[in-house]
Amino acid sequence: MSEFEAIMRSLITGFGNTCLLFILTLVMAIPLGLLITFGSMAKFRPIKYLTKGFVWIIRGTPLMLQILLVSFLPKYVFGSTVKIWANALGFSVSQMSFVFVIIAFVINYACYFSEIYRSGIESIPKGQYEAGKVLGMTKRQIFSKVVLFQVLKRIVPPMSNETITLVKDTVLAFTLSVVDLLTAAKDAVNVYVTLSPLVYAGIFFLVFNGALTLLFGYIEKKMSFYKE
Repeated sequence: MSEFEAIMRSLITGFGNTCLLFILTLVMAIPLGLLITFGSMAKFRPIKYLTKGFVWIIRGTPLMLQILLVSFLPKYVFGSTVKIWANALGFSVSQMSFVFVIIAFVINYACYFSEIYRSGIESIPKGQYEAGKVLGMTKRQIFSKVVLFQVLKRIVPPMSNETITLVKDTVLAFTLSVVDLLTAAKDAVNVYVTLSPLVYAGIFFLVFNGALTLLFGYIEKKMSFYKE
């Protein structure tokens, strides 16, 4: 096997972990963010302020710190080790570390997504809600048939920015020794004493983000049927 083939095999393995972290974060953070939005907009003040306080803490602290705090939960909250948790769940220690990273990412991005959802919902004029009530529509009907599509159109640009940021944030998985794309590239640099793996990793990220940019551009264009 040539040096190039060995480097690419290592990078592809790391890229697989990067993609898995990216996909799982989106799949879980998008619906969780909506639930957090409903909590922050609740009329019951204790839930509203508790949710807003939680979002403020998550948005105001570094993601790397949150990853570390999640990894410390087994020991300092439950009094057990990561190895015990891994054995109980049938995981290896490295797989358990990956789970901790996913938990931290999902919580972090759900909070950011919730603020995007909230701003989108609150940007809809109250007159549209009142018009729906005059027509005899229920709150659910007003939201699903009148408000939802307008909100989706307005949140596509900020959601695309956060999604692209997520791709770049996946490099923080190294905090718990999870081998992502950049970690694989750095390991290859140490083994083969060449900077080419970092260049290849940069190309991987550029292509990935370029594809996402095109995808969101297509989605935004498709949703332009609704004119303000």
